[in-house]
Amino acid sequence: MSRLNPDRLHTRFAADATPIGPASPRRYTLTHSDSTGDLFLSVATDYDRKQMGSWYTRVMRDEVLAEWRDDGSGPTLHVYCHVSGGLIVGSAGWRYQIFRRELPLVLEAFRHGDRAFLDSHADFEHAPVVVHFRARQAQYRRSEPWGSLADYRVTDKSGALLEA
Repeated sequence: MSRLNPDRLHTRFAADATPIGPASPRRYTLTHSDSTGDLFLSVATDYDRKQMGSWYTRVMRDEVLAEWRDDGSGPTLHVYCHVSGGLIVGSAGWRYQIFRRELPLVLEAFRHGDRAFLDSHADFEHAPVVVHFRARQAQYRRSEPWGSLADYRVTDKSGALLEA
């Protein structure tokens, strides 16, 4: 069963992106509301600086950014989590654990929010996902493989896909 409640995900496509393109550059900005539990996903050719511009988001730095890149061997989704550095709330260890715990939800939000694109570009849906934890402390600064977005399709309690 998925963690994502699709009713709580609000996806916005910027003027330079549609549900099916362009493939590159294609970037995601994901923020959330602690008070409502809603997730806000922006899909564009650049990160949504306005979405990240509120004072709360600037201090919390709990947004998750992602971008599709191709190094010549096919697409890879690179996901960035800000663990430490600058003015933020919480210790690096605490933030690192929260990001790791919430990453399946984040990847489900990317998969579900941009499902039309991924359904029409199988090479992207099955491309590797690499998560980069950005931190001053070496023990939290790392990059890890997290499967592909195909692993994060949204399902109900019975395992049926909720991709409508």
